[in-house]
Amino acid sequence: MPFGFSPHDPDDKSGKPGDNPFDFSQLGNMLSQLGSMLSNAGSSSGPVNYDLAKQIAFQQLSSTTTTIGFASDQSSAVTDAVHLAEMWLDPVTSLPAGTRTTQAWTARDWIERTIPTWQRLCDPVAQRMSGAWVEAMPAEAKQAAGPLLAMLGQMGGMAFGSQLGNALAQLGSEVLTSTDVGLPLGPEGTSALLPANIEKFTEGLERPASEVMVFLAAREAAHQRLFTHVPWLRQRLLDTVEEFAKGIKVDTSALEQLAGQIDPSNPASIEEAMSSGLLEPQTTPEQKAALNRLETLLALVEGWVDVVVDAAVSDRLPGAPALRETLRRRRASGGPAEQTFATLVGLELRPRKLRAASALWKLIGDQHGVEVRDSVWEHAELVPTAEDLDDPLEFAERLTNTRKALEDPIAELERTMREDGEKGDKPDEA
Repeated sequence: MPFGFSPHDPDDKSGKPGDNPFDFSQLGNMLSQLGSMLSNAGSSSGPVNYDLAKQIAFQQLSSTTTTIGFASDQSSAVTDAVHLAEMWLDPVTSLPAGTRTTQAWTARDWIERTIPTWQRLCDPVAQRMSGAWVEAMPAEAKQAAGPLLAMLGQMGGMAFGSQLGNALAQLGSEVLTSTDVGLPLGPEGTSALLPANIEKFTEGLERPASEVMVFLAAREAAHQRLFTHVPWLRQRLLDTVEEFAKGIKVDTSALEQLAGQIDPSNPASIEEAMSSGLLEPQTTPEQKAALNRLETLLALVEGWVDVVVDAAVSDRLPGAPALRETLRRRRASGGPAEQTFATLVGLELRPRKLRAASALWKLIGDQHGVEVRDSVWEHAELVPTAEDLDDPLEFAERLTNTRKALEDPIAELERTMREDGEKGDKPDEA
């Protein structure tokens, strides 16, 4: 399991020592695979070997899919779908188009284009996981280990890279667009759809493929409008994931218990001990706070996209309501892609309050209009909190005063002082 996060249903390990003897006939294969890994790992340095991650991901994809590229009509279909979606979005949002480039991606393209963002997301997690081991070592042990620590770091980077490659291969075979997991993973201003994955997703929906393509293009284009024209949003989302990762703490006392479970004469005991979950990171209060902020922000992004896309396509695509509900459930419940990400970095990208966020954005638009609704994104201080999602009416009522205070703080301060003065001038009632 990646990055020290153990499976929820580990195999039964109640067997007595010696019941599962190590098969020495496999030793040669193991050493051969290790040598191959070392020679093909590339020159990547750091807590995760990304060269190895890409190699493994590409190998897995090549063995599970035959789609190497796209016919010209598929690329044209993506371009036409995004262009049509942009025209439909223009009247229902004040945010201008954020798409500068439209592309049709294969799963391999998705991995290539998103690796830079994955590096930013995964490095803090891997750094904390590997650093916890070193921190737990006594000073004498660190001094005695010497160069061994550097080798262990390289091996850890390869292990994390291998696990990342497996996860990226699975994600790459499932995601529908560049923003499908709720984060801006791809290059800024690039609307990208994955036709091969969309074709698989369409199976069983009983809707025309062209209709599904346009619906997903509208969601991708809406995401790009938000990420392009709300400068702080992309940074805030990625920073919150980093905050979660930096809060990882391993129970170092478990190292002693782990050491007691390892029998040097039985290599199988090492694997059993490592998969026991003893080193699984413990959730800290800092992580819980970061996770709450991340879930709220994801819900607000997905809720805004949900409302805007519904306004753009509901009267044009007969299957829009069914597709909307399908995507809502897919995002809120967490599909295989979200589960893979949870295994990868230890958190779930589920906008649990998606429906509440959609209701809030719909209410603001109905009461204040589209321009005021979208202007909420102009200031990070204006964005609703988790508590606001529980009481959207109260947020909508105070929105006007909050916006005035941010736009002209001096005037708002003077108004408040006048009101306080008027209250002070009134005689006390007997």
